[in-house]
Amino acid sequence: MNLQSTVKLNNGVEMPKFGLGVFKVQEGQEVIDSVKAAIKAGYISIDTAAVYKNEEGVGQGIKESGVDREKLFITTKVWNADQGYDSTLAAFETSIQKLGLDYIDLYLIHWPVSGKYKETWKALEKLYKDGKVKAIGVSNFHKHHLEDLLSEAEIVPTVNQIELHPLLSQEELRNFCKEKGIVVEAWSPLAQGKLLDNPVLTEIAAKYNKSTAQIILRWDLQNDIVTIPKSIKEHRIIENADIFDFELTAEDLKKINGLNKNERVGADPDNFNF
Repeated sequence: MNLQSTVKLNNGVEMPKFGLGVFKVQEGQEVIDSVKAAIKAGYISIDTAAVYKNEEGVGQGIKESGVDREKLFITTKVWNADQGYDSTLAAFETSIQKLGLDYIDLYLIHWPVSGKYKETWKALEKLYKDGKVKAIGVSNFHKHHLEDLLSEAEIVPTVNQIELHPLLSQEELRNFCKEKGIVVEAWSPLAQGKLLDNPVLTEIAAKYNKSTAQIILRWDLQNDIVTIPKSIKEHRIIENADIFDFELTAEDLKKINGLNKNERVGADPDNFNF
């Protein structure tokens, strides 16, 4: 396994198991440099969203990297205020224009906006059928949201991107997604830094001569979870990806699994007001 390793989505598309997230990375030079540093370090997957307001910078970073577009895997998401059929199609055109790309690899519904996400999904199905996106999926969907969506969807989502880290391991949801052939992707895999001083993780990190962040990201990979840590520092972007030269033992995986407290750093998809 390496930084270019992929998982096959339920429609046959190959998605990298590891990528760069750019949530809260500032538009302009900061995001351009972050994207370029990641691509230079061998990353091929970049995850953004309309609401991050940095799609233009991501597109610029891709352009300046000099790497062929076809070799990269780019994800973006439709924001809550744009949900609904026509407004989603319009939002997609805005995103693709800002990114300066001909197509998107993965397009996600950002949050399950009640009464709207099914119409939004129909728009994503159209974009997929029209060849404008290689794969479509959802983000922040609980099991009941997925069941509701699947009751009417023509196409099964390829991915569910959710908050997932050792304090919130989401095992039940992961199992449900596996049953349905939906790949699970972790956002905030490091719990926004909350886990970096965790004594269990620091002890395991010392044993492997790795950082706690590297231990968590390795735990993701060994649990078949696609992961997209964010950083704006080049040395950290490189360090985060340095997780392919060791393997956690079954015992250490069990210790990390034991850290779960169902504790979120973000909003609950059943209770958000944005």
